[in-house]
Amino acid sequence: MAKYLIFGKNGQLGKEFVKTFEKEKKEFYALEHKECDISDLSSVLEVFKGIKPDVVINCAAYNQVDKAEEDYRTAIKVNSLGVRNLAFASKRFNAFLIHYSTDYVFDGEKEDGLCTEEDNPNPLNEYGKSKLLGEIFLKEETEKYLIFRTSWVYGEGKQNFIYKLMQWAKDNDYLKVAYDEISVPTSTRTIVEVSLKAVEQGLTGLYHLTNSGYASRYEWAKKVFEIKGIKKFIKPVSSDIFNLPAKRPKFSAMGNDRIKNILKIDIIEWEEEIKRYLRF
Repeated sequence: MAKYLIFGKNGQLGKEFVKTFEKEKKEFYALEHKECDISDLSSVLEVFKGIKPDVVINCAAYNQVDKAEEDYRTAIKVNSLGVRNLAFASKRFNAFLIHYSTDYVFDGEKEDGLCTEEDNPNPLNEYGKSKLLGEIFLKEETEKYLIFRTSWVYGEGKQNFIYKLMQWAKDNDYLKVAYDEISVPTSTRTIVEVSLKAVEQGLTGLYHLTNSGYASRYEWAKKVFEIKGIKKFIKPVSSDIFNLPAKRPKFSAMGNDRIKNILKIDIIEWEEEIKRYLRF
């Protein structure tokens, strides 16, 4: 039985892995930042030496997109150098590394369909740049890896659009949500399920891992309120009115055909997965 090591156990994706592994009675170790700072190579190597994992799952990330515009050094430290450290340690200790990247490596300018693994990245913000650099560093250090690009991730926790939307709804009868940012709402449950199937089947390389379909933030918000029976007015507006520090791609929806076809699985549509999540 494989021995798993999870970094970033307190994030929403880390929590989903922990919950799944506890349910399936897998052997695993899960660490938070104060137990191991992945940007500190000596600390990372010490953890690997003590645990000797077979599979390493990196859920640790600096994901404050707007803050990264000024605090880009921390973004690079965690999302780029930290990933390189994990890849270096994985190679040294013969472990398999699973890492999660983002649709924000794309610029949103594609006009002929969903973003695929063959499309050239061109990030618009510092967060996206740091995540892309992490991908590059990882590939340079080890060949035993899976990189999954995900988008608009939601699960247990407060760092997701659904949680924030519900908080806004408590205090406001009138909400403004962008109609011109389009991607794929993706649940942590879907990410964990597909990730583990990929490991079981011995996959390596880079894949897009999202729920199926795509939506604007406005459509996502409308669907959440519809499922929850919340009667609030949502006005579709241009994302430009929010004047956020970090520029976002307008259309960064990624296709998941490659991972579906290789694993021979179906991946649930984003609307159906949100129904399951909100009614669970």
